[in-house]
Amino acid sequence: MKITNVTLTAMALLTPFLFAEEKGHEGHDHDDHDSATHDDVATIAGPNGGKVFTSTEPHFEFFVTKKRMIRLTFLDKDNKAATPAEGCTASAVSGDRSSPTKMTFTKDGDSLISDKPLPEGKKVPMILQLKSAADADNVTEKLNIDLNSCSTCAHLEYACTCEH
Repeated sequence: MKITNVTLTAMALLTPFLFAEEKGHEGHDHDDHDSATHDDVATIAGPNGGKVFTSTEPHFEFFVTKKRMIRLTFLDKDNKAATPAEGCTASAVSGDRSSPTKMTFTKDGDSLISDKPLPEGKKVPMILQLKSAADADNVTEKLNIDLNSCSTCAHLEYACTCEH
């Protein structure tokens, strides 16, 4: 087998990625903590049936309502109930890049709700930016919201919990 300069260059560039530890996992054993609070376990359903994100403290549920509005609900430490959204802010851009839908969020009870619905379609890209508190860091989530029904669990694909 002939090895070319292109092959050697590709191997040199990819080797760090092939053998790197997953970010945020170095130096601890997964048995040392509750897996439901870890970033790589986002397959738990929130209290409304949406997807739970663990990139903020407190964690938040991302839920698409029947009218295609986005509801963000910050959750208690068990990810079971809403906590007040005091000081929380969010904005999003979704849909086609040539004609994006820009959303702002306002407080609605213990949640934040988008001012506009998602654009049409069953698969909608979104960039969500939020702060879980006034003094918290800004967090960016890039999503591909799949509104098709999961064939295995009771959720829509974006919030699927069956890990198929």
